[in-house]
Amino acid sequence: MAASHSNHLNSALILLIPLPCVYVTCRLFQCTDVPTHSLNFWDSVYKIPKIFSSTGAWGVIRFLDSLSPLATVNILFFVFVDIVFWILAVLQQSTWLIDPYWTIIPVLIAHFYRSHPHAQSSARGDICLVLVYIWASRLTHNYFRREKWQFGEKEDWRFTNYRKSMGWAWIPASFFMCYVSQQVMLVGLTLPFYAVHFFPKSSPPPLGALDLLASTLCLTGIGIAFVSDNQLHKFVERNQNLVKSGKERKKVLNTGLWRFSRHPNHFGEALWWIGLGIFSKASGGPWWTALIEDRMLNANYRAVAYRDYQRRTSLLVPLPPFTPSEM
Repeated sequence: MAASHSNHLNSALILLIPLPCVYVTCRLFQCTDVPTHSLNFWDSVYKIPKIFSSTGAWGVIRFLDSLSPLATVNILFFVFVDIVFWILAVLQQSTWLIDPYWTIIPVLIAHFYRSHPHAQSSARGDICLVLVYIWASRLTHNYFRREKWQFGEKEDWRFTNYRKSMGWAWIPASFFMCYVSQQVMLVGLTLPFYAVHFFPKSSPPPLGALDLLASTLCLTGIGIAFVSDNQLHKFVERNQNLVKSGKERKKVLNTGLWRFSRHPNHFGEALWWIGLGIFSKASGGPWWTALIEDRMLNANYRAVAYRDYQRRTSLLVPLPPFTPSEM
């Protein structure tokens, strides 16, 4: 009963947590008289101290409107993800919330850039938005399927290990390890959305060969990740059923795409982000893009089998299995 109550509360939390940030963003976009598009990121950084002299909520809104879109995204992320999520993690003693939002935040950032009053509308931007929805839908479904549709039941196993080994020091350390580091990664990986909507200053270039290449890489990456994650899910389910029936479980997944790469799902993710980065170049902007095995080896029942799998199988890019003479 308690677990069901917690699941309902955490599911409501996932839906409600972005609303304050969405409200601030909507109010921000009502201020269109300040020439935001004329400021670059570093100009905005120099203006940050002015926030301390802003008066009231409206003053903060006006301050944010005076910054570049990239600087505003970083400030909103720091306040509404880094700080708010960290406080919730301290109260719940779990960092679980950042995991599902790792797939949702890129969609929110893409919408922020697209909806900005000074953003340029283009077919390229429309394509990017559709693609990020496809990517996020697949990854979000895979996350909740893996968690058996339980909200907040467990956090990333690496963070659990840190919590046990670091004791009280984990509380301040988690702010940087779980949230600030995610900001650097997610804001950096989503820079192509910024480039698509704000580069060049004049009209965007027409769709061309680079856009076709970018779309192909993105969709191929999503497809590879989809297939490999499904194969992994079925492998885990089969092993769970074997254990329940008292039979020996299979030690290593080395069939399907996993026969050619030890991490085909990560290869698919890499293709997705590389393809997204190419959209940045196609828009006329700059080129802005791009532990697990130790855990496998720490499990005694599969360590020997996994070492043999490492010797025979490519780390990332799918390749034919190596023969003994090639090792």
